[in-house]
Amino acid sequence: MSVPELPDLSGQSVLVTGASGTVGRGVAWRFALAGAAVIVHYHKGAERAEELVERVRGHGGKAVALGADVRDEDECHRLIRRSAEWAGRLTALVNNAGVQPVQPLDGMTAAEWRQVVDTNLLSVFACTQAAVEVMRSTDGGSITHIASIEGSHPARQHAHYCSSKAAVIMHARSAAIEYAPLGIRVNVVSPGLIDKPGLEEEWPDGVRRWESAAPLRRRGRPQDIGDACVFLASPMAEWVTGHNLVVDGGVSSAPTW
Repeated sequence: MSVPELPDLSGQSVLVTGASGTVGRGVAWRFALAGAAVIVHYHKGAERAEELVERVRGHGGKAVALGADVRDEDECHRLIRRSAEWAGRLTALVNNAGVQPVQPLDGMTAAEWRQVVDTNLLSVFACTQAAVEVMRSTDGGSITHIASIEGSHPARQHAHYCSSKAAVIMHARSAAIEYAPLGIRVNVVSPGLIDKPGLEEEWPDGVRRWESAAPLRRRGRPQDIGDACVFLASPMAEWVTGHNLVVDGGVSSAPTW
């Protein structure tokens, strides 16, 4: 399988939140291959984050791992400041950190609801706000939120997740309007089902249903999401803001009847 040529992001610096997870690692790696300096954020996955940093450095790139609990507003602001200090400036932010528990609405507590919403939505709000303060003093920048096709197509036992991702999409549209005069573009990437080790064993029926419904007949790869994020952060997307780029192999286009 050929790998598409990436835009040249040499001289750019990007913070990817949740970069110790499957999708975040793929996003950070593609930015590194495009030449950007990469800040690999983690919360509990320090070892995986450091492994990615060493991989980037081994390929001649520049990377650092920084830890923070992005459910905390103050920690979000510290993370952005530390990222900008390390890189000299921050030209791109990918708000990828998130959780996706499976839980029915019946019996769900407010605390369980908040855990998902704070991780998936409050982090986006706080990191974006902090990044704008850094970017507005330079030449602007690009902010990309990772949402989900579940932000517009609900799934059973995912009400808290679907609601948070729908809000993430609307936050980007609102932020795109307000931050455009500062030269800051805000977009969304909404992935479909992204492959990970053990997925087929954990959810065999779901994987089969997905692959039969998706026009492109495969699961997504982390690099598919990474390539979309690199594009949105590149000069190729300089007239793109407030957009929700769906990367799902076409499954959202499949008939539901």
